[in-house]
Amino acid sequence: MSYSVGQVAGFAGVTVRALHHYDEIGLLRPGARSPAGHRRYDDADLDRLQRILFYRELGFPLEEVAVLLDDPDTDPQSHLRRQHRLLTARIEKLRQMAAAVEHAMEARKMGINLTPEEKFEVFGDKDPEQYAEEAERRWGGTGQYAESQRRVARYTREDWQRIQAETDDWSARYAALLEAGEPASGERAMGLAEEHRRHIARWYYECGYEIHQGLGEMYVADDRFREFYDAIRPGAAGHLRDAIRANAERHG
Repeated sequence: MSYSVGQVAGFAGVTVRALHHYDEIGLLRPGARSPAGHRRYDDADLDRLQRILFYRELGFPLEEVAVLLDDPDTDPQSHLRRQHRLLTARIEKLRQMAAAVEHAMEARKMGINLTPEEKFEVFGDKDPEQYAEEAERRWGGTGQYAESQRRVARYTREDWQRIQAETDDWSARYAALLEAGEPASGERAMGLAEEHRRHIARWYYECGYEIHQGLGEMYVADDRFREFYDAIRPGAAGHLRDAIRANAERHG
């Protein structure tokens, strides 16, 4: 049997646009075409799409997915074993984080203040004060740093929850944009870059376009910032840097 692009999009929970993009870059070319020239996908194509989506869910960029799937020395069973191993590791990490959230909820309900160690133990052995100290060393003499310190000193727990919710929502939408293969110079990407700038201006300090471009460069140059943004989707830091630059240029 063969399936239309619309049927496959429905099966897989992806957009028709994404399937067109996969075809255009050679990642998933349909096995046949209808007499009218429409894409038709067979069972082998669906198997390949399943492997693509597994890798995408695990955070692999499209270029790397193509290399993995087209490796002549790796058979489909090897892909499934690798994906199972990676997914199992992710499930365990998410289980730990869910347990930490439950612990925080219970502590708040009972009026118990968690120690800093208890709050951040799920994220590994990172010191939560490390970046604050470094930020003071690097930018302590700037007006932006002073303004940021004045603002955050007044924030309540509800303020921080709102900041985190906004950040999570923006990150999810940026991940979807990357998944769809949107260019950094496109309207959606520039719109999200503008949201990013306004979020900084609203919560931390006045962030003009020149300052925002400097931040974008830092997101790529500094390993820790790059890892933070690439956790949204691999390659997100560079894409965001380019979107910030394009957004600044369109605003003169």
